[in-house]
Amino acid sequence: MELEQKRFESGDLPTLRRIVCEQGLLSRPDGSASWMQGDTSVLVGVYGPTEVKVSKEIYDKATLEVMLKPKIGLPGVYERSREQMIKKTCEAAILGTLHPRSSITIVLQVVTDAGSLLSSSLNATCVGLMDAGLPLNSLFCGVTCALDAEGNLTLDPTTKQEKEARAVLTFAIDSTEKKVLMSNTKGACSVEELQQCIAASQRAADTIFQFYQDSAHRKYSKW
Repeated sequence: MELEQKRFESGDLPTLRRIVCEQGLLSRPDGSASWMQGDTSVLVGVYGPTEVKVSKEIYDKATLEVMLKPKIGLPGVYERSREQMIKKTCEAAILGTLHPRSSITIVLQVVTDAGSLLSSSLNATCVGLMDAGLPLNSLFCGVTCALDAEGNLTLDPTTKQEKEARAVLTFAIDSTEKKVLMSNTKGACSVEELQQCIAASQRAADTIFQFYQDSAHRKYSKW
């Protein structure tokens, strides 16, 4: 029964790949989660708020660190850039002023990368923060869009679809006003196509936020 409450599956979704989420599966972090979206899988551990080194201390808010570890080898430039994107998104959502002079560390481990890795990492991070019980001014989620040569839009693309796409765009969307907290674009697209991708991502975000709610309800439900 406990395992059933920790693990939650979305079932078939109209626009996104199947999502499987499991919370609290690691004992040492303050919060942890496993997020699988299609065949892309990310494991996250959240530590904090804890004591921070004096050299990294910020007097009026918590110091946030994000580490993204690839499946094989050491982190490189790609991982460092993704860490900064995830960090900026988290800084916009976490109420760090409630924990000044402390440290919050988020460690992400890529298990499998089958496309839309950045958006899956953002979703895993949000679920991990929820599991850790950290105060947030809003939830957030990541959505990836791919545009092919004809301008057709694909949500939550696989690795093959990303390689064949003319442009791949990833957005971090907040849950209160559906604002774009972060965006990343690879390739070229028009302003109209950009707006189309944002609108599609905002609609897809509703599905993910509903999944968050259903997952949390399942975890804390007594039945």
